[in-house]
Amino acid sequence: MLPYRVIVVDDERPNLDSLQRILKSDGAQVTVYQEPAEALLAVRKSSPDILITDLRMGNWSGLELLEAVKLLDPHIEVIVMTAYGTVEVAVEAMKKGAYDFITKPLQRLQVLRAVHRGLEKRTLMSENRELKEQLAEHSLSDGREILGKSEAITRAMETAEQAAKSRATVLIDGESGTGKGLLAEWLHRNGPRSQNIFTKINCATIPDNLLEAELFGYEEGAFTDAKKRKKGRIELADKGTLFLDEIGIAPMAFQANLLRLIQEGEFERLGGVETHKVDLRVVAATNADLKEAITKGQFREDLYYRLNVIHIQMPPLRARREDIAVLVAKFLEESAKKNGRETPLITADAVEALENYTWPGNIRELQNLMERLVVLNKNRTLDLDSLPQEIVASQARKSIVVPIGLPLREVEKALMFETLKSTKGDKKLAARLLGVHPRTLYRFLESDVAPEDEKAQGPSLVAINPEAVATDPNAG
Repeated sequence: MLPYRVIVVDDERPNLDSLQRILKSDGAQVTVYQEPAEALLAVRKSSPDILITDLRMGNWSGLELLEAVKLLDPHIEVIVMTAYGTVEVAVEAMKKGAYDFITKPLQRLQVLRAVHRGLEKRTLMSENRELKEQLAEHSLSDGREILGKSEAITRAMETAEQAAKSRATVLIDGESGTGKGLLAEWLHRNGPRSQNIFTKINCATIPDNLLEAELFGYEEGAFTDAKKRKKGRIELADKGTLFLDEIGIAPMAFQANLLRLIQEGEFERLGGVETHKVDLRVVAATNADLKEAITKGQFREDLYYRLNVIHIQMPPLRARREDIAVLVAKFLEESAKKNGRETPLITADAVEALENYTWPGNIRELQNLMERLVVLNKNRTLDLDSLPQEIVASQARKSIVVPIGLPLREVEKALMFETLKSTKGDKKLAARLLGVHPRTLYRFLESDVAPEDEKAQGPSLVAINPEAVATDPNAG
């Protein structure tokens, strides 16, 4: 085992001497202290790998030292030792961040087992932090990046890291604007085909009758306008990566030829009989439910399983709110540079409002908004007044208060009227925030009147929040 650094704290000298001998024989660099304050000062100067502390030490307790150490460096593994070992004390120590709990009289194997497990955890945590830092910013050659440290995007990028090195087909699933195309290019740039061509085809932008001709090419006379032979994009992309966006709406005839291409690596040009071989890595993306399309007879099941060898789910922006602040900073900087403007500052309230918005257009919507704010904002600072009304409305009123036991009809009424207040009477926006059709809201307003103030009073109140229901401790 490599040398590791341990600080031991105990007000009894014999225990310090015993632990020092045990740990030094294991190759540790050991420093011992009888005063917790001195040990805390040593932690400030040079964080150890492991700290072992007695539980009861004069004016200090081991739990107090544990809390102080964790504030200084949460990555230090702390082991608490005591002659007064109880389940309650062990649980309290663990809750405060202790890694392990050992009892006196100390035994060599017990001490080393606890220390080695703590070192193993520390190593794993360090490796995990390094991986997350690597995943926090995935750059393409042109400087574009897949940014974020949220659990959702980290999970997607962990799969992408492994998929990039393989030859397997990849299916990227996600809503529009989540960055599926960017991820497909990232897979190519970080794989063994990075020096070869990356070919992107959007199945939604090419008419059905031209899609096969565009991809597979055609021979002279294959159709009216085929004046001469033309190679398709598939042939030109040999040895590279073929990215098929919006694969869910590809026509069935094309799907059959694509299945053969993936399975056999071969195809014929339209109007031709000669079979051509290609070596392609296929990546497809969709925002449609392919399983539902299979049920409806709109997508081939065999093609689905050929494409879905590796599946990556790109999360919507509302599922990675903790990434919004860094994305905002990046897009403001990029938009300012693009438009010859100075990068504006943005207030904490404005960022919070952006984080609380649902972003139906996902990252694309956020990026477009940041550019609009850079171009149109006349001030050096962006605040709540700079943001669109629907974003501010989502921040302005997050909850309402109603009595426990209020009939559901009255709860609905209160929620609708409070939402209308937050949107300043904009019924369409209120319906969007409530997730109902505007006609539903119109009918409700025609049949009901606003709840009286006294209906919102009572001895027991709850806060109604779109994302949670919790007791309001300040009510009543």
